[in-house]
Amino acid sequence: MNLGKFLSLDETSLYNGELYTVLTNKEANGKKGSIVAIIKGTKALDVIDVLKKIPVGMRNMVKEVTEDMAGSMNLVAKECFPRTVIVTDRFHVQKLT
Repeated sequence: MNLGKFLSLDETSLYNGELYTVLTNKEANGKKGSIVAIIKGTKALDVIDVLKKIPVGMRNMVKEVTEDMAGSMNLVAKECFPRTVIVTDRFHVQKLT
C-alpha cells in the first residue's frame, strides 16, 4: 500500500444516505492508488480504529492531511497522523466568506 505524503480526509454519502469516510492519496491525482480507505460511518472513534491498522511507520510519513472543518475529521487526522500538518480544504473556507 502506498499511502502518499499528502492525503485528503472527507465524508460522503455513497448509497441511500449511508455516510462513509474516505481517505485519499492526493498525489495519485484520481488515478490508481487514489483511494486509501473507505470506511462505513463517520464516527471518529470507528474511523480511528480502522486507520490505526495502517502501520505507524507509514502513517508517520504523511506530511499533510486536508480535511473539512468537521470536528470528527480533525480528531481522526490528529490521532492517526500525529506528525502531519492539518489543512482545511479551500472549498470549506470559501463557504465561510
